Amino acid sequence: MLPTLRQLQYLTQLAQHGSFSRAAEAAHVTQPTLSAGVQELERVLGGPVVDRARGGVILTPAGVEAVTRARDILTAVEDLVEACRGAALPLEGRLRLGVIPTVAPFLLPRALGALRSRHPRLRLFLREDLTHRLIADLKAGQLDLVLIALPYDVGGLEVAHIRHDELLAALPLDHPLAGADRTPVDALAEQEIILLEGGHCLRDHALAACRLDDRRSDSEAHFAATSLGTLMQMVGSGLGVSLVPALAVEAGLAEAARVAVRPLAPQPGAREIVMAWRAGSARGAEARLLADLFGDALADSETPPLARRA
Repeated sequence: MLPTLRQLQYLTQLAQHGSFSRAAEAAHVTQPTLSAGVQELERVLGGPVVDRARGGVILTPAGVEAVTRARDILTAVEDLVEACRGAALPLEGRLRLGVIPTVAPFLLPRALGALRSRHPRLRLFLREDLTHRLIADLKAGQLDLVLIALPYDVGGLEVAHIRHDELLAALPLDHPLAGADRTPVDALAEQEIILLEGGHCLRDHALAACRLDDRRSDSEAHFAATSLGTLMQMVGSGLGVSLVPALAVEAGLAEAARVAVRPLAPQPGAREIVMAWRAGSARGAEARLLADLFGDALADSETPPLARRA
């Protein structure tokens, strides 16, 4: 006798919520129904998967192993269902897409109109978060696709290219470097550089572009920003200089701040905006289709590099 998918779902809900009542609510069943399902699972597996206590439930060692395997099984079954649906009707039904904060507000408004027009039956659920958390949720089956920027460790994932995103120098209007057509990377590295807070992959891309060590930047920097919008306001206020992606500048990020945006010289390797999915996932064809649609939307609205902001 084998466990049922319903029993595995009950177990994963129990592991996530830590109590039978909350797990039953999340699973849309009564608490006795969920409890009976877990008990039957324990009989099938030949031992307890949870220790029941007044303060909640604690997974046994066998339960921890069972939850890990159950999540893999449920993710594979979801992929199977979506593959069958997507083979006949791509980009219809539910799609859970994660997007990093340095891409979401600058790409999605330019692409979602076309997506809605071409695929009106798609139910898109968006989550904005940092790269490492999005990838963890993707691998755990809680997201179907993620929109991220490379370079980043994407082991176990497949990716589809959307566009290269050049890094540009952002300078106060009265800064001595603002008068040149291009900003030397070496000169920029000698300035007070404002970066995003740790956890943003754009921070690592900016450090690499300026050839800075993260420990050095932390010890020398007086300011850090929580978002690109805040970062540009800090630059415009004369607190320092920074690097910003062309994608954000093209979307008007610099318009509300008193900043000059200049290309770097020499130009470091641009970050790459990609769509990523679990290797072997049945959503691969849809991921590539979505990546092409996003790429086309950006190409249609892209601003020429030298017309960005004086």
